[in-house]
Amino acid sequence: MNKKYYTYKSSGVNIASANKLVKHIANISKKTENFGSNLKSFKNIGGFGSVFDFSKLKMKEPLIISCTDGVGTKIELANEMKKYNTIGIDLVAMSVNDLIVQGARPLFFLDYISVNKLNPSKFKKILYGITKGCLLSKCSLVGGETAEMPGTYGNNKFDLAGFAVGAVEKKKLIHSKKIKDNNLILAIPSSGIHSNGFSLIRHLIKKKKINLKKKYISNLTISEELLKPTRIYVKNILELNKKNLINGCAHITGGGLIENLSRILPKNMHMNINLKQIKTLNIFKWIKSLGVRDSEMLKVFNCGVGFCIVVDKKKLKNVIKIFPKNIRPYVIGNITKKLKKNKIYGKIDWQD
Repeated sequence: MNKKYYTYKSSGVNIASANKLVKHIANISKKTENFGSNLKSFKNIGGFGSVFDFSKLKMKEPLIISCTDGVGTKIELANEMKKYNTIGIDLVAMSVNDLIVQGARPLFFLDYISVNKLNPSKFKKILYGITKGCLLSKCSLVGGETAEMPGTYGNNKFDLAGFAVGAVEKKKLIHSKKIKDNNLILAIPSSGIHSNGFSLIRHLIKKKKINLKKKYISNLTISEELLKPTRIYVKNILELNKKNLINGCAHITGGGLIENLSRILPKNMHMNINLKQIKTLNIFKWIKSLGVRDSEMLKVFNCGVGFCIVVDKKKLKNVIKIFPKNIRPYVIGNITKKLKKNKIYGKIDWQD
């Protein structure tokens, strides 16, 4: 009687395929190497741990800031449309945009990819996006984990998570103590939905039986508009901090504008926001038209505002000069001691 033997591969885990992917990651990650990760005597990708030389920062009092995030159910839409080359940009953006809220310069990034069955072609496209996101934020891709987990996910399903580390000189740390009475609140435009609210969007698509391949705006399909990658604000925010032009920051993600701005307010100070000033995007007008209340739109989506900064009135002109025209910030309100609670008034103009 012949005895039957079993292998890891027969259970659904292909180590050889995963090892080939690691070699691919090692090659593409070289493009992202920076002053701290370019260490000839160490191999980051494929090793047990990643090495970064913090001494190269040449900071007197460096503070290390860390962030982790994912891209939520935007993955489901990317999977449905078989468009994988931008979801990696989203993954990097969600973490590095959080780092810069405190003025930290992104230094390195690690990813976690978990999947039912490894598809090298698909994940090379995802890794292309991660690499691009790292290049846009001048952040080095130093490692990660790819986990093939049969039985945990459905066919063709996967999840992504990212982890970023940055550093800031102690005296340059952006925190609530720097925010003063009468400071202005400026909105910086988003590129679109970014990476929050996709569970509601997918619910609407299903209920309204929306054809994602239908042309929408500027010759883009609805799916192409929805899958636009999250804007990365690293370059402009770090320049503002370098020139002492910024007192506070908020990355507008889950919870929307009001909730995220509230997180950075000092004690005994509140915000005075005129929603009528918000320059929303057509994609949000479209979502609103599908049957979503104003209050829900503000709670779930960025509504066209991807990032907010708090600045002194006297520095406004110098702040605006830092930005290119397409993402030039504009005033939506101010910080005040006079109010006992936040004052949110006016309405976003949802009309075309």
